[in-house]
Amino acid sequence: MAINKIHDEFHKLDMEQGWQLPEGYDANSGAQELILSGALDTVNKKGSRTRLLRLPAGLFTKKPFVHDYWEEVFLVQGDLTVGNDEKGEGGVPFKGYTYAVRPPGAWHGPFKSNGGCVLLEIHYYDPA
Repeated sequence: MAINKIHDEFHKLDMEQGWQLPEGYDANSGAQELILSGALDTVNKKGSRTRLLRLPAGLFTKKPFVHDYWEEVFLVQGDLTVGNDEKGEGGVPFKGYTYAVRPPGAWHGPFKSNGGCVLLEIHYYDPA
């Protein structure tokens, strides 16, 4: 199975343009994603993508997430609390330079960020 990414050498990212609402987040949440490379086809369960996920200060999700692809997450900057309740309380706080890898079917979250954060995420399906 070929990887659906192109050769793309170092280049400056436009951190102001191209952000969009990520799937699974409420339109009013303020969460934004910037796709850096590739594409993930969740219908046909193939592909891979690399993205930045930006969460604003005060955002919290209320329910855990689960998906059918691998996910690697690196907290680039800011703070992220994992495992809060539906009121945004509790959980385990993390600061920048922390990492997680999750196989398909792993429940994770909910999440909150007190001061906002940027995550680097890589999503992919196992090769067929």
